[in-house]
Amino acid sequence: MENNLLALGVGNGSAVEAIKAKSDHLRGALAEELRNDSTHLTGESVQLLKFHGSYEQEDRDLRAARKSAGVEKAYQFMIRSRIPGGVLTAEQYLVHDDLAQRYGTGTVRLTTRQGIQLHGVLKGDLRETIRSINEALLSTLAACGDVNRNVMACPAPLADRAHARIHETAQEIMQRLSPQTRAYHEIWLDGERVETDAEADVEPIYGPTYLPRKFKVAVALGGDNCVDVFSNDVGLVAALEGERLAGFTIVIGGGLGMTHNKPQTYPRAASPFCFVTPDDVLATVEAIVTVQRDYGDRVNRRHARLKYLVAERGVAWYREEVEARLGRRLDDPRPIEFDDVDDHLGWHRQSDGRSYLGLFVQSGRIVDDGETRLRTGLRRAIEAARPGVRITGQQNLLLVNIADAQRADVEQILRSHGVQVDLDQLGVSRFSMACPAMPTCGQAVAEGERALPVLLERLETALAELGLAGERLGMRMTGCPNGCARPYMGDIGIVGRSAGLYDVFLGGDWNNTRLNAQFAQSVRYDAIIPALRPLLEYWKQGRIEGETFGDFAHRVGFEALRDWAAAATVVA
Repeated sequence: MENNLLALGVGNGSAVEAIKAKSDHLRGALAEELRNDSTHLTGESVQLLKFHGSYEQEDRDLRAARKSAGVEKAYQFMIRSRIPGGVLTAEQYLVHDDLAQRYGTGTVRLTTRQGIQLHGVLKGDLRETIRSINEALLSTLAACGDVNRNVMACPAPLADRAHARIHETAQEIMQRLSPQTRAYHEIWLDGERVETDAEADVEPIYGPTYLPRKFKVAVALGGDNCVDVFSNDVGLVAALEGERLAGFTIVIGGGLGMTHNKPQTYPRAASPFCFVTPDDVLATVEAIVTVQRDYGDRVNRRHARLKYLVAERGVAWYREEVEARLGRRLDDPRPIEFDDVDDHLGWHRQSDGRSYLGLFVQSGRIVDDGETRLRTGLRRAIEAARPGVRITGQQNLLLVNIADAQRADVEQILRSHGVQVDLDQLGVSRFSMACPAMPTCGQAVAEGERALPVLLERLETALAELGLAGERLGMRMTGCPNGCARPYMGDIGIVGRSAGLYDVFLGGDWNNTRLNAQFAQSVRYDAIIPALRPLLEYWKQGRIEGETFGDFAHRVGFEALRDWAAAATVVA
């Protein structure tokens, strides 16, 4: 537990550690700053705000003009709702839709971790927006910050008891790892501090400085890795024996963030750790968290994620630490096998006789754009049918529990608003993901979401010209190396390096159990598809039957890929 002194602000801990240590359990000066009439917060409050589910941002498209005019930045805030397993009622979705119109940019954004983000909220509207989310029986607490964040789970509405237990597990983990501080309720809901219990703000799991960095958990169905379980700090993979949930194989140490030109930072796929029964899940996960709390790096935030602790001290060491805290030995992990990554799109029959409809949402952005009025169409369909709503880990949306008598009406409403219901019309867009990047994310060094559609159109054209139309091919794009759209897994990852330049990653597997690797660095945006085209042709000619592009690139190796591309350039 050598980092506890740093956690308390003693020694050489990072500046953020000092902010947490003196924050009075995440209060700081947030309440006072929210009451003043400024458009933004000060440095310490900006850091603490993250724990409450919001990031201070600016409209970077306006930065140069506002600077030239001598006026301050166009400050705004992103608010993220924490939605375990992506499960919403119709009413909860409609609340977010309404808040987006009243206080945000008029769009709802689905995240890659099954949450919802509202962008463009002004400081004066923060409290009312967060209060409204809580009144809908949701929360933004711990959606960001150095704590466990939203717990992912397969969103498919499977009605048998074993599958229901998986969603219950995600909810239970979320509750167990939620911060206990009263600061959130005082600042956003109650409006005043009640000094009645000296122990009210004791954090039994996190302690006074919470975790060294963010922490992510996902719960996967055996056979379907739709939550990218190996990209998480802790992943649980359900083991079913018939209709009985036997338990979970736990994997630890995954995480995809890195920093350019910092080789000590890297993406990592989680390692098999142990097997636990359903009754032992919560205690085991808590013990894993507390080891990271006590030994995670609190000096260098770039080195603070659980993955570095596991990589450097080893799974065996970590297991001994967890066993010591549990007071018992852990069982060895069971083998994990995934058959597919199901995006759950299209119409599906539920076991209870009703149906669900999975809808593609490009980069998770629910917006009315020209003839495609997705936001309005969704709102009207949800108001009419009152289905359950679920968010997928691929930024898409499921409308669930739809009676047969409602199916035609739901589909007609969506089609009348230009919403694509036919899966064969989606092409490679179906398997794409992107982060928001410009203009709101302060970490972005290049475009993400706004640049992806044109890139996908060019990719679709190249595939058609090569006779590869209709092939499954995934592309994930981010505006920086932090990896929010998980570009380091899957067929093709496009990672922003600087304005207009991207690194290209290749060679992941379709089921997202293997990382891809950097194939090319600092490729101009307009050169990305020309650089990929000869490799796609090589894939067509040299693949084994049924072999995905990622598996092909991994099998033949980058040297062979580069030799082929060089030869193609000479011929051209």
